[in-house]
Amino acid sequence: MFKRKLIALDHQHPETVNFDDETSFRALILWLEDQKIRHYKIEDREPLRHIENPEWTNSFHRYIQDLNCPYQPTERRMIIDWFLGFAIRLEYGDNVEKCKDMTAEKFKESRANAKPLSMNPLDNMDFESPDFKAGIISLSTLLQVPPHPDHKEQLKAICLLIQDKFSKEAIENSGKTHGKIEFMTLDKMPLGFDSGDYISNDAAKILRLLHITELRDLQTAINEAIVAVQAITANPKTDQRLGKVGR
Repeated sequence: MFKRKLIALDHQHPETVNFDDETSFRALILWLEDQKIRHYKIEDREPLRHIENPEWTNSFHRYIQDLNCPYQPTERRMIIDWFLGFAIRLEYGDNVEKCKDMTAEKFKESRANAKPLSMNPLDNMDFESPDFKAGIISLSTLLQVPPHPDHKEQLKAICLLIQDKFSKEAIENSGKTHGKIEFMTLDKMPLGFDSGDYISNDAAKILRLLHITELRDLQTAINEAIVAVQAITANPKTDQRLGKVGR
């Protein structure tokens, strides 16, 4: 019964949903709210997104009350059935005029000509939906990627940053050292001048090392900023003005 309703709602993998598994149950509730019910604003759905958070149960109880669900939180099977039915009613309401004009023959014809459901979730994703755009903004904030008026170009910048910083090769190389590291004591480190007091000399060496470290951190931050900006602006296809060549 549940599987048929999930198919009616165009769920991508209705056969894999395990209604007895807590994580699967929470993911289904989030999917229904995100894709079908949309009772909350996008930013207000945040508590439901953290399905691993112990506080998720409290958020779910509030969600049931806000939707006026007639069942108690412990009645999971009844709640699932009610949620699926509610989502189908909303889905029908969005397409009611379309359904009124559809005869049985037209319905069969549309089903026969319908494209098979792709196993790749990207093929069924709406890249212009508010949820997709909000996700890009959240990811950009997390990765500190500069904003861009075109969310698709911003997504390209995110992909380039992830490929550069979080690829398997980048992670492996980050833990490697080039050559053997030789540790140097302060007395062997050149200072460039002599104050005449060894304590003052050591203090100056320490200050010099701290200054060098700050310069390296600053250079790293500058390089990351340059990469982020280039990722957004370097592709001439994103803006024809960037591809102009002087005559």
